[in-house]
Amino acid sequence: MSSDQHFVIVGGGLAAAKLAEALRDKDFDGTVTLISAEEHLPYDRPPLSKEHLAGKKAFTEFLVQPAQWYRDHHVDVRLGTTVTGLDAAAKTVTLPDGSTLRYDKLALATGSAPRMLPVPGADAPNVYTLRTIEDSDTLIELFESTRRIVIIGAGWIGLEVAAAARAAGVQVTIVEQGELPLRAALGPEMGRVFADLHRANGVDFRFGVQVGAITTEDAIATAVANGVRLADGSTIDADAVLVAIGAQPNLELAADAGLAVEDGVLVDAHLVTSDPDIVAVGDIAAHRHPVLDRRIRVEHWANALNQPAVAAASMLGKEATYDRLPYFFTDQYDLGMEYTGYAAPGEYARVVVRGDLTAREFVAFWLAPDNRVLAGMNVNIWDVTDRIKELILAGDPVDPDRLTDTTTSL
Repeated sequence: MSSDQHFVIVGGGLAAAKLAEALRDKDFDGTVTLISAEEHLPYDRPPLSKEHLAGKKAFTEFLVQPAQWYRDHHVDVRLGTTVTGLDAAAKTVTLPDGSTLRYDKLALATGSAPRMLPVPGADAPNVYTLRTIEDSDTLIELFESTRRIVIIGAGWIGLEVAAAARAAGVQVTIVEQGELPLRAALGPEMGRVFADLHRANGVDFRFGVQVGAITTEDAIATAVANGVRLADGSTIDADAVLVAIGAQPNLELAADAGLAVEDGVLVDAHLVTSDPDIVAVGDIAAHRHPVLDRRIRVEHWANALNQPAVAAASMLGKEATYDRLPYFFTDQYDLGMEYTGYAAPGEYARVVVRGDLTAREFVAFWLAPDNRVLAGMNVNIWDVTDRIKELILAGDPVDPDRLTDTTTSL
């Protein structure tokens, strides 16, 4: 690849940084420009709701690379800069001052933004979301001064923040329109495990409810959030409210440029978009998975970590396919968990458990109607992820009784 080539990466998270790394690792000696809307160098996001929020890891410990790395590898990093336009025909991106950058190849790694709650009071002070290091730092300070918090949403962010808040001695109420936490991600069987875990640690759940408004009170001429009013008229008092109802991919740039977009930016197995000179990675990539034989978009750290190597190869005209199984993890109280595979709601027949569910030391398997393993989740049991992957990739029916028999090797 000629050294006069210019590759531009739009995004400032893990995926963007790993793409810059991969290009240099693959001996691309042209110009690399990374354009980040955030003021910080790229960093990992999982610690924001895990170790950093719990006070166990400093921000500098989860930077993807220090500033010196970008200088040493001649990566032009433009922080605090939002790309305002993309002209795929002219192969240019527009910057806030109206200037343009021309590219030979472009990578979109624009990530996600928290979903906002369309109810009165949602924009009041003391209403928070969690996406950036500033958000995490704000919550850390909040836990030191707050007695009660209401969390709207019982997904991964809501539960992880609840665990950190309880560890800090804050009273937590979680409001969730579904009947269990994590139902879309794990189904009812494993959702109950997390409901029991949080109840055992003092969390008050309100399931099957709708939020009508975030209530406010005047304080120094400002309406400050002081709780939540449910659709049935009942209220829950709080000193602060966290909205954790999921994330939405940042697709505007791709859509306005005419790229194929549905739930995400449509990419093939090589992570190439409908424009052969543009790749997309991370949260925005709706990827045609060659092993699962379906298009999936998952907002998992593992995709941001691993997709860039494939995308970089595609940018360089080399053959590479992204075929890793989805993977994510969580840490809540004394529960550590890893999940591997993909079991969409309504597509699995049952969940079977190997180990001690009550003690929360087990491996759960999601089985297809023909007893193929679709996904596995190990809870407080380690070094089994590779075995779970093998069972999934084999694609063969298994004997559920042997699968759940701890005396039988996986």
